[in-house]
This record gives sequence, C-alpha cells and structure tokens, in this order.
Amino acid sequence: MVKKAVLTIIISVIMIVTSACGNSKPNQLNLPVSEFEFTNQDEQTVSLEDLKGKVWITDLIFTYCETVCPTMTMNMAELQKQLKAAEVDAEIISFSVDPERDTPAALKSYLGKFGADFTNWNALTGYSYEEIKSFVLQSFKVPIAKDGASDQIIHGTYFYLVDQNGTVVAKYDGMEDTPFEKIINDVKALQKS
Repeated sequence: MVKKAVLTIIISVIMIVTSACGNSKPNQLNLPVSEFEFTNQDEQTVSLEDLKGKVWITDLIFTYCETVCPTMTMNMAELQKQLKAAEVDAEIISFSVDPERDTPAALKSYLGKFGADFTNWNALTGYSYEEIKSFVLQSFKVPIAKDGASDQIIHGTYFYLVDQNGTVVAKYDGMEDTPFEKIINDVKALQKS
C-alpha cells in the first residue's frame, strides 16, 4: 500500500516536470550560424546581422529539385500560414543549394507557386556552390553533394529553428511528419526568453 502511494507520487512529480518542460526554451542543438550576406528573391541583401534579435526557421531547397523540395516547400508554406494564424512572428529563410541555376527570379517564381508570403520569407542565393556547401556544413552540420548520376543536389530535409542570437537550437522533419504545433510552441518559447 505504501509502495503504491509512493509510486503514485513519483509518477505525479514526473508528469508535472515533463509538462513544465514542454514550455521551456528549445535547446536540442547549439550550433552558431556562420556570418553570411546573400541575395534574396527581390535582389535585396539579407545577412545574419539583419536577423539578429529575430527568431527564424530555415531549410535547404533548390528550384529544379525533383524529389524532396516540393514537399518541404509546401510544408514550409503551411507552417507560414499556421504561424500567421497563431499571430506568431518568425522569419523564414530558404537557402538555395543550387545557386548557379537559382537566380532571385527563379526563387521568387518557385516559392510563388506555393503561395509564399514574401513579407517574412526570404529565399537566398548569390554565392557559389562551394560557398553554400561550406556554409551549410559549418552552420547546420549537414553535408550537401551533387548527384553524379543526375542534375540533382543531395541535401538534408530538416527545418532548423534559429534563435535571436543566430544559434540553431532545434531541428524538425521537413518532409513527412512536420510538427507544426511544436515548431510554433518552440518559437513562442524563444520569444518569451
């Protein structure tokens, strides 16, 4: 009887602690984003410095992608809609991993097909393939590579959450089970801190 009461108390404490952690600031990762100054879909410069003080979500895409990018971009557009509906401010940054073909106009046209709202979504280009390959590896710890059998670029499919200091604090599945509600709650938690 005493053991059962003690067990009940322990389970209750664990549940309280676990639920309290749900509102805590995400800190799954601690990856500083490298300095950058790239060109967006409107041919404007966007830099890491421009994003200081803002929470942002980022991904890696390219407009000629035949596999994962359309789904990821559709999910990012859905996330943008849900953020807006929840009245949560966050910037969205999509880095092209195929800068030789992804001009600002190509990126604008591509994202436009998914209903992107460009007031807080920037698609970036204006660098060499080698520069973005190095930047992505340093900042997100994920490699990108040209597929020798096609004109495709192999890259990660995560959405990354970046805090106000330019540090990647979490990553989420950008393809199949994108946790929209968790991302929104994590953005809110960062904004409260």
